[in-house]
Amino acid sequence: MSPTPPARRLRLGMPRRMFSQVLLMQLAIAAGVVVLATGLFLAPLGNQLDDQAMRRALAIAQTTAAVPQIAEDLQSTRPSVDGPVQREAERIRKASGAEYVVVMNLHGTRWSHTDLKQVGGHVSTDPSQALAGKDVMEIDSGTLGRSARGKVPLRDADGTIIGAVSVGIEYDSVRARLIHAIPGLFAYAGGALAVGALAAWLISRRVHRQTRDLAFSDISALLSEREAMLHGIREGVVALDRAGRVRLLNDEAQRLLGIGDEAVGTPPDEALGEGRTADVLAGRVTGTDLVAVRGQRVLVVNRMPTDDGGAVATLRDRTELEQLGRELDSTRGLIDALRAQDHEHANRMHTLLGLLELEMFDDAVDFVGEVVGDHRATAEQVTEKIGDALLAALLVGKATVAAERGVALWVSDRTRLPDRLIDPRGLVTVVGNLVDNALDAVAGTPHARVEVELRTEGRTAVLRVRDTGPGIPDAQRELIFTEGWSTKKPPAHGKRGIGLSLVRRLAERQGGSATVGEAAGGGAEFTVVLPEALTEPDPEPVPDPQPVPAVPVLGAVEEESR
Repeated sequence: MSPTPPARRLRLGMPRRMFSQVLLMQLAIAAGVVVLATGLFLAPLGNQLDDQAMRRALAIAQTTAAVPQIAEDLQSTRPSVDGPVQREAERIRKASGAEYVVVMNLHGTRWSHTDLKQVGGHVSTDPSQALAGKDVMEIDSGTLGRSARGKVPLRDADGTIIGAVSVGIEYDSVRARLIHAIPGLFAYAGGALAVGALAAWLISRRVHRQTRDLAFSDISALLSEREAMLHGIREGVVALDRAGRVRLLNDEAQRLLGIGDEAVGTPPDEALGEGRTADVLAGRVTGTDLVAVRGQRVLVVNRMPTDDGGAVATLRDRTELEQLGRELDSTRGLIDALRAQDHEHANRMHTLLGLLELEMFDDAVDFVGEVVGDHRATAEQVTEKIGDALLAALLVGKATVAAERGVALWVSDRTRLPDRLIDPRGLVTVVGNLVDNALDAVAGTPHARVEVELRTEGRTAVLRVRDTGPGIPDAQRELIFTEGWSTKKPPAHGKRGIGLSLVRRLAERQGGSATVGEAAGGGAEFTVVLPEALTEPDPEPVPDPQPVPAVPVLGAVEEESR
């Protein structure tokens, strides 16, 4: 037999569903407000009814005291149950609906009373204020119980106080009026509570739809998970509200964009400055996997609108991948160049073998010396003009690639660059990008030529790269420096339109500039100015070397002779 399932325990407390919790809380608030409003209304209502009863009693007393016959009868007769004062007081009491009408002399002796036994006796409450000439309103207890009272002085024809008139209104009638008003008040309160309950239900239904019936604990857990996820992933996340202001930045986005929490609440243009990155985040540039440059970082941005009119943008750091892609392109170029050199080397070996077989030993020695000397002279000429080893090695390698592609790569005879660069890697990036673009522009054209000029003006480095290609139209000379803009087919590893943007960013980061114009004789001429690119020169003067005529690098001589 299966064991008996345990009985479910009855749980008391707040329900888990947000709809039920919100509804109960709003009903409790509405009921509390109704009860509070009812109590606040009942308290002044009772005071108001008491005040009305006292004023009514005072008015009856004043009317009674204004009857001249009562003052004359008080002075001319003795207190009696069938005296004229008693008869007149009873007539007024019955006509006004008062509980009692008491007429007394200066000693507090009653001339009239509802209870005939009290006629001739002393009043039970203090009449001194009324006998002193003051009108009195009060709620007090006497021989007939608790009542609302009004007391006024009684004067003769000369205005002299000869007694007082005290009128009482039964307090039970005042309480009855209050109790009679309560059902109507509760009816209004119930109607207000019903309207509040309906409004609470409608609001709860709206909350139910918007929160998808999640419990408060679920929402709290989701928020905690969201915070952990946003700050734990290695991808930048930027959230914007419907007004286009930054609403959220995770840690990776702050690192990639170089901004902090102060950017929250500001538009992207204000937080990042004008540029493609701000345009992509603001939605002015649309598309998927959009490339943007921020500082020295290459970012891939995707922007997705949200239902509330805002948007969420994700940022991926593509800098290392882009560098690897460029290195892969350079490696492929070098491999092709080495393959060509291997082919050329095989031809030379065959020539040398033929000279040896023909026993033309002197010609063989001259041939070997010429080949080795040309390459050595070319490398030495580059290193004489460019003191930085990284930059010299770059140009020698680019020359090999240029020779393979049928392009003459020349280093201008005006080139002078001492080994005092502050950021050689940055200049290598600039030169490499410009030379690659120039080689792409002139490849396949007749008499293709690229000239590199590097010189210094104090601590400022000036770079010029000229080519004999088709040039750049005036309308596109600023557009080519925009991230993602390119006329060339994207490579296998990613997208184009990054190199020239990086060149300008690197130049502007150092306070310089990157421009393009038309070279003499046609083609394009890129000029990059880098202020403060070199360290201070040595205190000892260095003699200026004699200018060396411009020579083609590596295979340029053969290219020119073809």
